[in-house]
Amino acid sequence: MKLTGKSRQCLARAAAFLAAVIATPLAHAAGARDATDLTPMSAPSWFSAHNLGPIVIVLAVLVLIVGLWGWILRRKVDYQSRTISAHSESETRIERHNAQLESKRGKILEDINSSRPLPELIDSITEMVAFSLGFPFCWCEMPDGARLGNAPAKARGLRTIRLDIPARAGGSLGTLFAATEAGEPHPHDESSALEEGVRLATLAIETRRLYKDLVYRSEFDLLTDIHNRYSLDRYLEQLIEKSRVEGSIFGIVYIDLDEFKQVNNFYGHHIGDLYLQEVSMRMKRQLRSGDMLARLGGDEFAALVPVVRTHSALEEIAQRLERCFDAPFAVEGYVLRGGASVGVALYPDDGTSAEDLLSAADAAMYVAKHTKRHGAEMPGRLQKALFNPEEPDK
Repeated sequence: MKLTGKSRQCLARAAAFLAAVIATPLAHAAGARDATDLTPMSAPSWFSAHNLGPIVIVLAVLVLIVGLWGWILRRKVDYQSRTISAHSESETRIERHNAQLESKRGKILEDINSSRPLPELIDSITEMVAFSLGFPFCWCEMPDGARLGNAPAKARGLRTIRLDIPARAGGSLGTLFAATEAGEPHPHDESSALEEGVRLATLAIETRRLYKDLVYRSEFDLLTDIHNRYSLDRYLEQLIEKSRVEGSIFGIVYIDLDEFKQVNNFYGHHIGDLYLQEVSMRMKRQLRSGDMLARLGGDEFAALVPVVRTHSALEEIAQRLERCFDAPFAVEGYVLRGGASVGVALYPDDGTSAEDLLSAADAAMYVAKHTKRHGAEMPGRLQKALFNPEEPDK
């Protein structure tokens, strides 16, 4: 605390007064001892009734100055304490906010690497962005028109910010929005918070697309767009376990295309692939919604029939599959007449394991194929039909 000139003069006078007070009794004591020898020559003490008023004033000023200085010092200490406390609380809130934000971000990254559905991931991302900005609303609009997150019912009176969600290969995966009241202050990290949400949204959407594509490739035949051998084996094992517990029955139909190699050799593999696609679509239409058609490889197919009552009912489904080849196939200007041999197996009559059932159905199919080749049909009839296709009407 800085003192004025008057204050310093008052302090000097007070100090002189205190020195005089202390020195006067000592001088009087010495004078008493030598009173008989000395004659008083000094001036009388100013500590008298005449000077009492100024002394009191000086002391009062001194007390006032000391009190004022103490009050100012206390106010300054209190202000600094409050400032330090407020700064500490602010830093604590920021650290807590950042810790919660990092926890949310880490949880989202874990969920992206899991099988959590994409809509739930986008909801978590919009919630994180809203928390980071302190906004009440944040949502994502997808290209298909879907709106995910917490979107306001009305946009009037709101300040809305937005940022496109870019695909790594180019294009847009959607748009991320955030909104708050129009009069609210702008957060200093507004852009960075929105950009972090966009990065996570891009990662989530593209990861889910990749995961979906990998799952599809692992379970479906890419040429014919029906289930593959892996998918059939997995579903067959599940069906065996279910039937074993419930005591139910189910059937499997094994299908082998007749003379398919001749199609490839005569027309080329491109026509052969298109023929397989047409065959798959036609057979799939002969099955019910709960049945499964799978391509085992090459020209071999299988159909799982989960609900079937008798062996004759399964045979009826197999005959439907076989008869669907009666009508010719039109493939890029060619008319192909094909055929198929089928065999059936019923759980548990023909086997209680996936291997036994497939082997039984395969054996039945070979019996049917052998009978067809060496039975009443004219030998080479199918080959002749394949190599002499009917030309389409022009």
